[in-house]
Amino acid sequence: KVVGYETNKGKGYAVRFGMAESKGDIIGFMDSGTDINPNGLSLILEHFEWYNADVIIGSKRHLASKVDYPWQRRILSWGYQILVRVLFSLKIKDTQVGMKFFRREVLEKVLPRLLVKTYAFDIEILAVANDLGFKRIYEAPVEIKLSFRGSSNITSQKFISTVFRMLVDTLAVFYRLRILHYYADQNQRKWKFDPELNFRVNIG
Repeated sequence: KVVGYETNKGKGYAVRFGMAESKGDIIGFMDSGTDINPNGLSLILEHFEWYNADVIIGSKRHLASKVDYPWQRRILSWGYQILVRVLFSLKIKDTQVGMKFFRREVLEKVLPRLLVKTYAFDIEILAVANDLGFKRIYEAPVEIKLSFRGSSNITSQKFISTVFRMLVDTLAVFYRLRILHYYADQNQRKWKFDPELNFRVNIG
């Protein structure tokens, strides 16, 4: 079933929209294209049974992962993950692979609270889930081959701009989570209601 909307609102919004339209007990997303081997989906589902997990995410740093991407990007990714671990106390090594699956009850609690539509969507959804008590977040191996050209090159202006915006979004999530406590149940009236997303999630 193909669903969509007319105006581009960023990756985070698109993923939330798709998950809000979904049915079933386990819901997730995987980046399109050929970077991630789709055979990893079976391992994701098996991990739910093995760990009785709330969330399973693909991870480049899982010991069984097969990963091919430039060393410069490895250094940037490593530095960003240290920042994430310090800010959000997430006990995972890699938050950025585009393969994440959730139990439906997690999404029903988390999706209506989210704000990020673009760069730090992955961090927001994991940090909020963890903060709401869904601590069983585990990593699964992936086979991934990333080739970065053009605007994805580490020296390109667009790439540098993207990194900066992601850092800003990440710090904004930290501010809302730790300082404002925006995502807490008592702040429900402050959540920005989006009828395209939240209504479908809330009615289950």
